[in-house]
Amino acid sequence: MEQLKTATTDKTTFVLDHRVSSIQKQDSGFIVDDEFWVKSIIIATGTGSFAPKKFPLQLDTGAAARIHYFIKNPQEFANQTIGVFGGGDSALDWALELAEQTGTQVGLIHRRNEFRGLESSAQRLQNLKNVEVLTPYLPKSIAIRNNQLDVGLKLVGSTELIHKHFDQIIVAYGFRSNNSFVKKWGVNISNSQIAVTSEMKTSVPGIYAIGDAVTYPGRVPVIGLGFGEAQIAVTAIMRSLFPEKTLTIHSTSI
Repeated sequence: MEQLKTATTDKTTFVLDHRVSSIQKQDSGFIVDDEFWVKSIIIATGTGSFAPKKFPLQLDTGAAARIHYFIKNPQEFANQTIGVFGGGDSALDWALELAEQTGTQVGLIHRRNEFRGLESSAQRLQNLKNVEVLTPYLPKSIAIRNNQLDVGLKLVGSTELIHKHFDQIIVAYGFRSNNSFVKKWGVNISNSQIAVTSEMKTSVPGIYAIGDAVTYPGRVPVIGLGFGEAQIAVTAIMRSLFPEKTLTIHSTSI
C-alpha cells in the first residue's frame, strides 16, 4: 500500500492493526479509507470478521452493562458472584481463572451435562468450593433485583425453573463469522463467501480474494489450497498490470 501523498513514488507502506472501512474504485486503482492508493487488492479474511454469540435474552440497559463477552482484567471481578455461561474451553478457563486467582464466587451454567472443554478443567472446577456447576440449564429470564442480576434458569427437558443471583455475567457461547462486509465494496458473495473465478477474481475488476473467504465449484477448505490460491491471484495481478511482459513462474518464486 502507498499513501496518497506518495502514490507516485516507489515507497511501500506496511500498515498493521488497521480495519479497512471503505474502498473506492478509480480508473487506475483504488482509494482505501481516503488514505491509501493501490492498484490491486487481495482479500484474505478467512471466514470473515468475528462477533461473539450474544446472550439469548432481551436485555435492558442496566442488565446489558453487566454482561461481558471478554475478560481483560480478572481482578475487576474479584469479591463478586459471577455467572459464566458456556461449555467450551473459554468458559472453563475463565471460570477457573476467576475462581482460583481472584477468589470469586462462580456459577458455571451449561445446557448439557457434558462439557466440550478439557475434562481436566471441568474436574478442577467441580472440586472448588467457590464454584457451583449448574447443568443442564438454559437462561430463561433476567432482571436486576437488589443490585444483582436475577437469572431464571430452566432445567433442560423439564418445567423446573430456578433463580440464581450474580453481580455480573460472562458469556462464552463462541463466535459467529461473517464476510458480508465486502458487499458494500461492490463484491458479490454467495452463502457468506466471496464468489471468485479460476484466477481468484471477484465481481469487481482489480479485487481478488483467496483462502477460506472464497467459494467456487469443488473448493475444499484446506490451508494448502489457500497458499496455491495466493500464487494464482498474484500471477493474475502481474499479468493484468504488465501484459507486455512474459512471466516465468516457478514454485519457489512467490
